[in-house]
Amino acid sequence: MVATSSSVGSGAAGAADFVGSKSRKYNYFTPRGKRATHYEDVTVDVQPDPERYLIQNWIIEFEGGKGGGAYSKDSTAALSSNWHAFRAPDQEWERTHFQRQSKIETMVQSVISNARRAGAHKVFDQAWLIILQKHLGAWKHAEFGLGTSLMQAQRYGYTQMINNAVLTNSSYKMRLAQDITLYLAEIGMDIDGWNDELGKKTWLEDPIWQPTREAIETIMGCEDYLEQYFAINIVFEPLVGELMRSGFFMQAAAANNDFITPPVISAAEADYERNLANTVDLIYLLVNDEKHGAHNHSLFKAWLKKHRDLAEKAALALQPIWSQPHSKPVSFVDVNAVSHERTGQILAELGLG
Repeated sequence: MVATSSSVGSGAAGAADFVGSKSRKYNYFTPRGKRATHYEDVTVDVQPDPERYLIQNWIIEFEGGKGGGAYSKDSTAALSSNWHAFRAPDQEWERTHFQRQSKIETMVQSVISNARRAGAHKVFDQAWLIILQKHLGAWKHAEFGLGTSLMQAQRYGYTQMINNAVLTNSSYKMRLAQDITLYLAEIGMDIDGWNDELGKKTWLEDPIWQPTREAIETIMGCEDYLEQYFAINIVFEPLVGELMRSGFFMQAAAANNDFITPPVISAAEADYERNLANTVDLIYLLVNDEKHGAHNHSLFKAWLKKHRDLAEKAALALQPIWSQPHSKPVSFVDVNAVSHERTGQILAELGLG
């Protein structure tokens, strides 16, 4: 939106006249629907943009920056004709996010407390107890790594809508890592010989987990925030994240007399559906951008190749875990096939298949 100088000094915030600036409806943006939603009212243009309203450039600078203001389009190699066109399908903002997180935490803690009170852990299969200590304990580090990467990525999004979607994604990951940590610590108090350090040792030293570490640490090392967001939700999550959460822990737990782990993990699958919808919507807009679509398509294909190779390597390395429980209700081959089908559907929707 083109801004024109007003009589106010050019150094003053809001020193511009633009379409809608005199409106009594306070809508300085174009809603996606017929009227603005609450999400749009509290999110759109909360992070100001000098290309829209601020003729004096960014109102915030950070020490040691490049001198271009608080945000820069150079933070990603992707290009857009209008970064402000994105609206998160889940329409999550601060209040709704905290409300949802609170409900999930209440549910998880109720499940754990009631199960401990009933002595549910006493019937866990003995081999399954080792799996929880080693592999669920290792998986919390994977979730923490993804959450840390997203926390870094959200700093660089060019609009508040993008940053909100990435930050809530990070918050979900951190919550799950915390839930697993507390869950294992609490049931460990009731089980003789429980080792809280076994998960960390497995994550750092067990060969079957090292490709997963490599995939996650590669994502964390990306300097492009949108590549981190893309790699996590479009590539790693369907190929490795869902493979472990719903493909192993949620299915194998009940077969080994563990009815506590599935509800602790289950909220993460609903989290991912929301995060995936947000990511797909943003990537779809960029792939179909009238001016930059071809450039973005080539860029995303390169990101896909880089991170898919690592994710597939990680998934295959984890295969031995499926043979460790006494009761094996599902095979790795079957759940891996499902994850590849899921990934294919996501990529087809984006035109990146």
